[in-house]
Amino acid sequence: MRLLRNDLGPTWLNKLANCLTPRRIRAQAIILMVCLWSGAIVDFSTSGMLDRVGNIKFQDFLVFYTSGKLVRQHRSNELFNQRTEAQETQALLERPAQIQLPTVYGPQVGFFFSPFSRMSFFTAASFWVAISILTYLLCCYWIWHACPSLYSARDLIIPLVLAFPPFFHFVVRGQLSSVVLLCFVAAYYAFRSRHDWLAGLALGALIFKPQFLIGIVVILLWTRAWKNVTGLFIGCLAQLGLTWAYFGTEVMRAYASTLWHLPQMTTNLEPGVAHTQMHSLRSFWVLLFPWREVSATLYAISAIAVLYIAAKAWRSSGPLALRFSALVLATVLVNPHLFVYDLLVLAPVFFLVTDWMIQHLEHPWSPGVRALLYLSFLLPLFGPMAIWTHIQLSVIVFVGLLIVLTYILNQPTEYLNWAN
Repeated sequence: MRLLRNDLGPTWLNKLANCLTPRRIRAQAIILMVCLWSGAIVDFSTSGMLDRVGNIKFQDFLVFYTSGKLVRQHRSNELFNQRTEAQETQALLERPAQIQLPTVYGPQVGFFFSPFSRMSFFTAASFWVAISILTYLLCCYWIWHACPSLYSARDLIIPLVLAFPPFFHFVVRGQLSSVVLLCFVAAYYAFRSRHDWLAGLALGALIFKPQFLIGIVVILLWTRAWKNVTGLFIGCLAQLGLTWAYFGTEVMRAYASTLWHLPQMTTNLEPGVAHTQMHSLRSFWVLLFPWREVSATLYAISAIAVLYIAAKAWRSSGPLALRFSALVLATVLVNPHLFVYDLLVLAPVFFLVTDWMIQHLEHPWSPGVRALLYLSFLLPLFGPMAIWTHIQLSVIVFVGLLIVLTYILNQPTEYLNWAN
């Protein structure tokens, strides 16, 4: 006897899911891929450092390049000096330009990129982007390898991987989101092999972008996953300890101060625009309610709710694919400083949830999950529209997907495997 109806979920989600045939999704992915990358090629086809609209090519890589240069020149005490950063950036440009890209990453990131600073900026950026693309593709391959139901869907997966909007954004900006993705993929495989210490260690490596650890730490503590927590703290302390020993207290104090003032710096640099490029609960409420006290309160309340929901998912006995996807979604949502290129970490979610969905096509929530995945993939493209609408639709969909996954995971075991 069926435990629940087949028509669970909003009607509009089911109608959208019925339209999402593999053929249509493949066609849309190919069109999106061609549009994104042909536009990037045309935009970057100019000579010199500036693209056709006057922006710096691989603009975000400037921070890593100048940080690496300062570390290589033994000027680490100037890493978080905005005036020094502006001077170094201006020295690279062909003509005077108004640009502010303060260093917000730990000094260990500058140390990592110090060999790149021996090259010209464009050569170093191109080299890093090539490494990042390879890392992203390998991560996708490794996750795909863990999804047996997707083995025969190569002709659909390849265009989707290449058309993924966060992939496009992190490439054209020269960001390091692929390293963050690698940490999550390594953690998933450790969880899958029941190596809880190693899983925590892999997640602890994210301390170079500490905002990603907020949700993870709370969820693991909430669910008393002590082995994971121990491994995570060992990873964090090892990285921070080595960085502190090499750079000293003064540099680390300046880094801590930069992190503390990061939200204000972001708003001051791109007032009204920066939050449209973000896709988390904090940016959602700031766009909707520009009053600081109101948006901060709503962010805190909604973050606690999301973490509670994700904790329920994580401590369930359901499939790791869905539990891990819920963990990643919550991590993204509570991240207070998450730009569109950081959504690259959602790549495993699309693979793992789709794999589960294909194995449970008769599940009552399968159509709703399919529609939510589709919207989660597409809506980050329309983030800039929030400057007029003041609503970041992607965040609403991420929350919806998290709630649905948690609902599925907390059903009785016989219902979770109902389709089988």
